[in-house]
Amino acid sequence: MDEPEHRNLRNVTAEWFLPKNLSKLEGVLAGFAKRYVDKMAEMGNQCDFVRDIAMFMPLNVILSILGLPESDYPRMLKLTQELFGGLDEDLARDSDPAAIVQVIQDFFVDFTKLTLDRRAVPTDDMASVVANATIDGQPLTDMQTISYYVITATAGHDTTASAMAGGLLALMENPDQMERLKSDPSLMNTAVDEMIRWVAPVKHFMRTATEDYEVRGTTIKKGQSVLLSYPSGNRDEDAHPDPFRFDVGRSPNKHLSFGFGVHYCLGAMLARMELKALFKELLPRLQHVELAGEPKWMKTIFVGGLKTLPIRYEVTAG
Repeated sequence: MDEPEHRNLRNVTAEWFLPKNLSKLEGVLAGFAKRYVDKMAEMGNQCDFVRDIAMFMPLNVILSILGLPESDYPRMLKLTQELFGGLDEDLARDSDPAAIVQVIQDFFVDFTKLTLDRRAVPTDDMASVVANATIDGQPLTDMQTISYYVITATAGHDTTASAMAGGLLALMENPDQMERLKSDPSLMNTAVDEMIRWVAPVKHFMRTATEDYEVRGTTIKKGQSVLLSYPSGNRDEDAHPDPFRFDVGRSPNKHLSFGFGVHYCLGAMLARMELKALFKELLPRLQHVELAGEPKWMKTIFVGGLKTLPIRYEVTAG
């Protein structure tokens, strides 16, 4: 979207993501983190970190903010995987590429009901804010309202889950950085941003040039398509010294995983808070961790990360 439509719609929920409001969630996030690290301890010494842990903590967070009941969480997870994993034989609903249309229709059916419910009986959740929002005195259209829910419910957890799983794998593949972070928890802020840079859960967006523009001797003509490659940008030698080294103390870290400018991710602070909460709980209790099988990445050209991360570990009781 372009201005002013983009900013008007963004402002509908912008207050929810202000630091003063997100700071109120710190205790909730710490509780979720303990819940899932406790789950690891209860499972013994082996789990699939993606399927058992990383997928579920961000899902619980964003859907509870949105106001969905926990009984809806498994369906939302399945639909999200089918939406972003349409090219992956393990996640796609059907081998027919047209199946993605049915996935989107299922989202719209579910969220149409949610919209009607919140308009009839508003509550204090984000779904009610969106359902009853007005711009210039006019309510949002059904397409705007339902699309708002789809974006929030999918991108609000899948990308964070990818960063969590990919972040743990990066620490496992760089044990010196794992030990560095465990021995110096003050590095958690920079470590989380390095995980997000490293994983780059959003792979690309496409844009259309609105005017001729020259970049390093190459002229992009008005009307031409432009690929924004986030993994490439996050490994740009000019922006990141030694970009192929995972460094939990990297600073500054001008990664592009949350986008840039007016389209900068509305939930960036929340994603960072979730990652910090999980690793603050996990690392002091993690006595040992190693691969228990081959990690697998989902097939995607848009959004995604690890789809399996089998690990063997020792986690102390909480």
